[in-house]
Amino acid sequence: MTTMAEPAAFDTRALREGIERSDAESLLALYADDAELRMVDRKTQPSHPLVMHGREEIGAMLNDLYGREMTHKLEQVVVQGDHVAFMESCRYPDGVRVLVTSMADLRDGRIVDQTSIQAWDEPGSAQ
Repeated sequence: MTTMAEPAAFDTRALREGIERSDAESLLALYADDAELRMVDRKTQPSHPLVMHGREEIGAMLNDLYGREMTHKLEQVVVQGDHVAFMESCRYPDGVRVLVTSMADLRDGRIVDQTSIQAWDEPGSAQ
C-alpha cells in the first residue's frame, strides 16, 4: 500500500523571523531554485517590472535590501493551499516608510512565483 506524503507547508515563522531580523539567508531558503520574483513600484511600472530569476538573483536583491539600515515588520501573512500573501512595512532612520505587498505561488512549501508591489513615502514627507 502506498501513501501520499503531505505537501510541505510554507514556513510562516521563518518568513516573520527572516523579515524582522533582516536575515536575507533565511528568507532565501523560502524560495525554490527556479523561483521568479517580479517587483513593481514607481520606477518599475507594471508594464516593465523588475524581474529576478532564480535564487542567485533573488538572493542578491535580498542581501541588498536586508543589508540596509532600516526596520522591517511582517504585518500580515495568509497561506491558502499553494498560495501565500503577505504585507511588510519598512522604515528608514530618516522616517521614510515603505509598504510592500506580495502574492506568491508555492511548490513543495517554497515560493516559485512572486509578485511584489511597493509604495514609498514621497521624499521629504516622512516627518
